[in-house]
Amino acid sequence: MSSVAPEQMPTPSTDGLAAHCIGAIKIYGKGDTEVHALRGITIGFPKGQFTSIMGPSGSGKSTLMQTMAGLDRLTSGETFIGDTPISSLNDKQLTILRRQKIGFIFQAFNLIPTLNTRENITLPLDLAGTKGDTSWIDQVIETVGLADRQTHRPNELSGGQQQRVAVARALASRPDIIFGDEPTGNLDSKTSAEILSFMQQAVKELGQTIVMVTHDPRSASYTDHALMLTDGQITQEIPNPTTDSVYQAIQSLEN
Repeated sequence: MSSVAPEQMPTPSTDGLAAHCIGAIKIYGKGDTEVHALRGITIGFPKGQFTSIMGPSGSGKSTLMQTMAGLDRLTSGETFIGDTPISSLNDKQLTILRRQKIGFIFQAFNLIPTLNTRENITLPLDLAGTKGDTSWIDQVIETVGLADRQTHRPNELSGGQQQRVAVARALASRPDIIFGDEPTGNLDSKTSAEILSFMQQAVKELGQTIVMVTHDPRSASYTDHALMLTDGQITQEIPNPTTDSVYQAIQSLEN
């Protein structure tokens, strides 16, 4: 476990990074209602790694993910997907970037009830007017254990199976990076472990890059790297996190 003062963090080399930000500042409101959600964060997310973002409520972890994913704009600083600076993109360009290069997994499954499993998985590709790589999609469906559920609709699937569909949908276009916001927050512990194991497998065996916001030390233990945020700053970085090392980091923040 290491703790690095934010002002000492070097600007990351863009080589091998799926996404990064430099001097990320996000301020909500003005005057007496002004809230500094991000206070000059500089960090990179390596390709082919599973990273968790943790911190207490109000620490800025969801804001960091949302601005990295282009769902919200920074007040100042810059975020990049690959070598593409997000702030230079207009809304249409940003929509295309998200569609082509970014996958999303949310706590709510966000499946279309009238579509079957395969149709829900390929929906982003269909909206983009492309069929995608059929062999890759077949591999993803097989890997998430849904090969025999492709014609089932969401109401015929368990909660865990629905989240598997959501994960597969994020993987279907082979995005440069996938962002997850508490992706197992609505699942029981056994099903959560299954989904996290698959996400881990997607990184190790399918070469994906995943960044996940979570409050759960057990979830963070599935990742390659954990970032701890406090008051809009990265206060600790934990390589190869375990449940115990993350608990210790959380306790150190509270002391």
